[in-house]
Amino acid sequence: MTTRRMTVSQALIEFLANQWTVDRDGAGAEIRERTVPGTFGIFGHGNVAGIGQALKQLNAHDPELMPYYQARNEQAMVHQAVGYARMHRRRGTYAAAASVGPGATNLLTGAALATTNRLPALLLPSDTFATRVADPVLQQLEQPHDIGLTVNDAFRPVSKFFDRVQRPEQLFSIALAAMRVLTDPAETGAVTIALPEDVQAEALDVPAEFLQPREWRIRRPRPERDAFAAALNAIRAAKRPLIVAGGGVLYSEAETQLRAFVEATGIPVGTSQAGGGVLDWDHPQNLGGIGATGTLAANRIAAEADLVIGIGTRYSDFTTASRTVFQHSGVRFVNINVAAFDAFKHGTQLPVVADAREALTELLEVAGELRVEAAYAERIGREKAEWDATVDAALAPTGLPLPGQTEIIGAVQRSSEPADVIVQAAGSLPGDLHKLWRVRDPLGYHVEYAYSCMGYEIAGGLGAKRGLLAAGDDRDVIVMVGDGSYLMLNTELVTAVAEGIKLIVVLIQNHGYASIGHLSETVGSERFGTWYREYDPEARNFQGEQVLPVDLAMNARSYGMDVIEVAPGPDAIAKLEAALATAKASDRATFIHINSDPLRYAPDGSGWWDVPVAEVSTLDSTQRARTEYEEQRAAQRPLLG
Repeated sequence: MTTRRMTVSQALIEFLANQWTVDRDGAGAEIRERTVPGTFGIFGHGNVAGIGQALKQLNAHDPELMPYYQARNEQAMVHQAVGYARMHRRRGTYAAAASVGPGATNLLTGAALATTNRLPALLLPSDTFATRVADPVLQQLEQPHDIGLTVNDAFRPVSKFFDRVQRPEQLFSIALAAMRVLTDPAETGAVTIALPEDVQAEALDVPAEFLQPREWRIRRPRPERDAFAAALNAIRAAKRPLIVAGGGVLYSEAETQLRAFVEATGIPVGTSQAGGGVLDWDHPQNLGGIGATGTLAANRIAAEADLVIGIGTRYSDFTTASRTVFQHSGVRFVNINVAAFDAFKHGTQLPVVADAREALTELLEVAGELRVEAAYAERIGREKAEWDATVDAALAPTGLPLPGQTEIIGAVQRSSEPADVIVQAAGSLPGDLHKLWRVRDPLGYHVEYAYSCMGYEIAGGLGAKRGLLAAGDDRDVIVMVGDGSYLMLNTELVTAVAEGIKLIVVLIQNHGYASIGHLSETVGSERFGTWYREYDPEARNFQGEQVLPVDLAMNARSYGMDVIEVAPGPDAIAKLEAALATAKASDRATFIHINSDPLRYAPDGSGWWDVPVAEVSTLDSTQRARTEYEEQRAAQRPLLG
């Protein structure tokens, strides 16, 4: 057997460089792409001699085989990998290598985000000495009750796969098992391989077969016959069916089949955040977002639906409005999902464990006999038309000195091309975008809302742009971010500048946490702790009127970004549109700063979110909020019955 003498790190990096994902697109054409096209890395004593040396060695001999990319924050490395994976429909992602201790634990939030969103990311955190020859090392956490415990064990609950290479010989089985999960449509997420710093640099004889190109075919399971038949009978019997389309439709590239099915049947569609883009916004069957941040059209139809057909959705509390959106007394659920865990939700007796595209293909064969009644079709059209008119008004400029967020969204919408990608994650923007953004391309909407991680936006947007560039796609990526989320994690702007990657960032400054400020009002906490204000030493709070003298435009300029500032005034929206035109015409990364009025809200979509209110309180505002909470909770449905 032919072997090569290599370190564990050298073998792992070369192995990753030769892994390929194979899949078929919605038209049946085969797609073959690198599963891990590059590695992010921040080096410290735990990995500079291992993974760092391996990347340098490969760069010296074959720089195209496993490109290395810098990052400014370990968490942001994972966010970039996730953004890339979204654009590639989970067929590819990046590896993220970090040093021992704080470098490793900085990856944890990114790992949780990847797993929650069911998007692949490969994490390579370094670990302390396996031999314990120098114990404790710098940055090692010691637990007297369990000497073998390291900070990397914290990755276990947030990873879909975790293992530690304690001996060089373990690398082969661990690497192969990691790839299996990385390319699994149902079980993917954060894949973590912990690498002790001494083992990284140890040598072993590596079989040539381990380093040869290897293909991983994405599973596309077809529906099981009896389960599909039962589901089909339920669809046939339904009078007011509704589809809830999630990210699984996008990841299986099933939007063509979904469109054909709803056009043949007239069944309306409400989308989760991850499902944005599965139908163009103006399609007659697309009622827009559903649930707590959904549209009035989708939620009204959902309230009367007697059958909910969930396709590729995990039914989060926002999608179901905390179990209040589906109000029909006999509502049933047909859940089509590649993950059995999701297919069995809502206590359904009609699970269909299958790939979304395969299931929709089979549904298309009988779509002609599933047409909705004329009165229901007319109701769908009326609700959609009314909501579209509401959105038109919300997106229009008001001429006020401080524009509301909906006006800003309108300006970005009018200034963008149909294929441009909007990226967002946290704050009040996800809710407003879910209601108002008119998606015109399957990949045009990326709102990370499974983990809704403050600070994801810039790094995730950068990863999305990398994904597009890798596919030869030069469409623009527009990141919209509030000042609260921006302050969490903005340093990847430096990465965009360093690599000359064009990114358009629209920062909406409202001097606080707009989303939680509004939520604080609804639960009776009066926006406590949500304003960015100077500390009042007498009142011992931050509720005063003195706004902080923070200049975020200057901050972005200090990173090397092109910066355009939009001054408050009646023409602010016109100036924003001009700024966006300048940014789109440029080939450089551009940062646009605009102030907004956080107290002007998007139109109501009649959704609710279960956030418990204090049962007893001395505050009148909290007492009133508790009364309203109990009224809203009365509409919450149990799992069964």
